Amino acid sequence: MQHFTGSIHALKSQWDRAMKPFQVHPHLSQNVFIELVAAYSNPKRFYHNLNHVKQVLTTIEEIREHRLTPQLTTLDFSIIRVAAWFHDIFYDPKSDDNEEKSANYAELALNQLKLPIAPIRRIKTLILQTKTHQASVNELDCQILLDADLAILGTAELDYYSYAYAIRQEYSWIPDQIYRPKRKQILQNFCQRERLYLTNPMFNQFEERARQNLHLEISLLSS
Repeated sequence: MQHFTGSIHALKSQWDRAMKPFQVHPHLSQNVFIELVAAYSNPKRFYHNLNHVKQVLTTIEEIREHRLTPQLTTLDFSIIRVAAWFHDIFYDPKSDDNEEKSANYAELALNQLKLPIAPIRRIKTLILQTKTHQASVNELDCQILLDADLAILGTAELDYYSYAYAIRQEYSWIPDQIYRPKRKQILQNFCQRERLYLTNPMFNQFEERARQNLHLEISLLSS
């Protein structure tokens, strides 16, 4: 497992920030936070771990700070933050329903935290949409979560290859002759999209680099 490059205290502060608008009881909030940390600290998680959660949360805040459109100014970022915390709570590379399990877990946990029904439903929807990484033009909150989830694609080359290696470790049970063409097809599917990043801040800053990274990995997988 990749070592968590941060402090649990800093993560707890971000969790508390996400919970603050909903006035959750501190004891209940602490219990769910402990469950989240335990799940993301599973030693079989080489990429979908606390480092990933940290990057997603950081990217969400970077998008928020751009405030390039009136929608960003009025958008309820608390819902996006909570969805980020739960979006990979279930992660089993051998399963095809991780998003559904994560969404259902979030619903149960957030009901225990006594969040209102409407935010819980929206958070569940956002998590489910990470399965296809598709969002309509009117779903800015979903676009932000999806872009943050894919922020790793637009990082520096060494960081990208660390990510690609970590993904390979999570699928270590699959032999190369099967993994390489499957991984290549996934990356090619992303490359065929009109846009990798749906929000303008992410598109303008990282789209070109992300496509370069994807094409380089495809080349390596083809060699």
